[in-house]
Amino acid sequence: MIVIGEKINGTIPSVKKAIENKDEQFIRDLAVKQVDAGADYIDVCAGTAPEFEVETLKWLMDIVQDVVDTPLCIDSPNPRAIEQVFKSAKAPGIINSVSEEGDKCEVIFPMIQGTRWQVIALTCDQKGIPSDVQTRVEITERIVQKAGRYDIAPDRIHIDPLVMAISADNSSLLNFIETLKAVKELYPTIKVTSGLSNISFGMPLRKIINSHFLTIAIYAGMDSAILDPCNRDILTTLLATEALLGRDRYCRNFSNAYRKNKIGPDRTKQN
Repeated sequence: MIVIGEKINGTIPSVKKAIENKDEQFIRDLAVKQVDAGADYIDVCAGTAPEFEVETLKWLMDIVQDVVDTPLCIDSPNPRAIEQVFKSAKAPGIINSVSEEGDKCEVIFPMIQGTRWQVIALTCDQKGIPSDVQTRVEITERIVQKAGRYDIAPDRIHIDPLVMAISADNSSLLNFIETLKAVKELYPTIKVTSGLSNISFGMPLRKIINSHFLTIAIYAGMDSAILDPCNRDILTTLLATEALLGRDRYCRNFSNAYRKNKIGPDRTKQN
């Protein structure tokens, strides 16, 4: 599965403090740790006030690209901010994100036309996040059609069905899976992604819920996820699930991660 490392995000208190203090070493360490843990992309999100977002995004991108070659996932709700920092990326990565809100597709799709850039597409529109599966599928269809006008094939799109908190919607996971299956039936080559933590909001034992969600979603066909690759429990769940599903030949990835003490209980801290 494609792992998008989530840790360089200005909404996280420690990262917010590093941004405010211009602590480059802190950001470097986060980038290296995520790559060492197996991240395929590094998400970079400023999480600042709009007037500082472009400057902060550029600063974060430069630091990350100075220490790792892993491609970026440029993350902003403002397509104009992404447009301004886009050329600072050294290699094609992922844009996070477009949706049917405002003119996001109209800004982002022309920008990545003729490139190898991919894009995360959220199943929401001007009315917000729909509660039903059918509307999410219809939003997906409209986004794919718009992308096609710019020669962006479905295999470059990561659809995010926007899983809701199960504390507010007990059918949240079921709706996510139903949307995933319906979208893949329409577009077999499209990717489906998710952020893991939304589903457990307001619940105790959030890490447990997130891990179980990850297992079920991978089994159902989720292709990528925005997660913390340095979280041993999450990484253990991911690699164990892929081994059980026959996606890890001779369980090499799982065994190598165990030998390198990246998964399971941290043996360096055991008595």
